[in-house]
Amino acid sequence: MDISVVIPLLNEEESLYELHDWIAKVMQSNRYSYEILFVDDGSTDNSWNIIEELSQKNPNVKGLKFNFNYGKSQALNAAFKKAKGDVVITMDADLQDNPEEIPDLYNLIVNKKHDLISGWKKKRYDSKIRKNIPSKLFNSVARKTSGLHLHDFNCGLKAYKNEVVKNIDVYGEMHRYIPVLAKNAGFSNIDEKVVQHQARKYGKTKFGMDRFINGFLDLITINFLTKYGKRPMHLFGLLGTFMFIIGFFASLFIGISKLVKLYNHEPTILVTNNPWFYIALAAMVIGSQLFLAGFLGELILRSKRKEKRYSISKEINM
Repeated sequence: MDISVVIPLLNEEESLYELHDWIAKVMQSNRYSYEILFVDDGSTDNSWNIIEELSQKNPNVKGLKFNFNYGKSQALNAAFKKAKGDVVITMDADLQDNPEEIPDLYNLIVNKKHDLISGWKKKRYDSKIRKNIPSKLFNSVARKTSGLHLHDFNCGLKAYKNEVVKNIDVYGEMHRYIPVLAKNAGFSNIDEKVVQHQARKYGKTKFGMDRFINGFLDLITINFLTKYGKRPMHLFGLLGTFMFIIGFFASLFIGISKLVKLYNHEPTILVTNNPWFYIALAAMVIGSQLFLAGFLGELILRSKRKEKRYSISKEINM
C-alpha cells in the first residue's frame, strides 16, 4: 500500500464528507493505493456514524473510536500502530490542511528518501494574538532546544516513512514534538515543506491558550528525557553526590571548629545552635534523596512495561 492518511478528530461532523471526497479525489487522480484512517477521539456528535457511512461507500476508509477523549497524541499513537502504508500522512479534520499537498509529500519521502517531512504553514489565517504570535515564540524555543530547524513543529500536516511511526511512542501531548521523537529514535533525515493553510470552514478550534503552556512544559520533559531518559543516575547521582559532599565537608568544618575552640578554651556555642549545621544537614539529606532518586529511576527503567493509554471501543475495516 502506498499511503496511509491518518486523521484524528473530535466533533468534526460538518467537515468529514468534504474531507473524504477531497482526499479520495487526490488519491484516484494519482493512482495511489491508500487507506484513510479516521480516529474518533471520543466525539459526542455524529462523527462516528459518518465514518461508518463513508466506510460502506469506500472500503479504503477505516476507523478507530475511543470511548473517551484521550487526546491527539493517543489518537495518533493508536493509528500509527495500525497504519499499513509505505508513507504515513497525518492531517487535521477541520479542512485547514490541504489534501492537494499529499503527492509532493509522498514524493519527498519515497523519491527524496526523507524520513519525515513536517509542514510549514508560512502564511496563516488564524488570529495573530491567539495563535500566530504564541506559535512563533513556541517554535523559536523548540528550535533552539531540539536542534531541529523547523518553523512549525505543531503543524498537523506531516509525512513519515512507515518505519518512523512504528518506532516512536507518542503519549501525553507529545504530538507537537514528533520530529524530536523521530530524531531521538535515530531518524535524522528530517526536513520541512511550505504548505497551504486554509481558514477553518466549520466549527471552532478545540485548542485554547493553555496548549502553549502545556507545550513548553512538554518541551522541558522531552529535553530531559532526551538527555537523561536512559541514564537518570547520571543526573540525579551527580547532583546528589555534589550536595552530599558540600553538606559533609560543611559539617566536618563545623565539628573541627568546635573542637579547636574547646581545645583553646575559647567561647563557643552548641553545634545544634549553629544555623550552618542545619544547612549542612539539609544538604546531606537532599543529596542522599537525589542519589536514591537516581537509583529508583534506574530500577524503574529496567522494569519498565509499556502501558495501554487508551481504550478503543470500535473499529472499522482494521
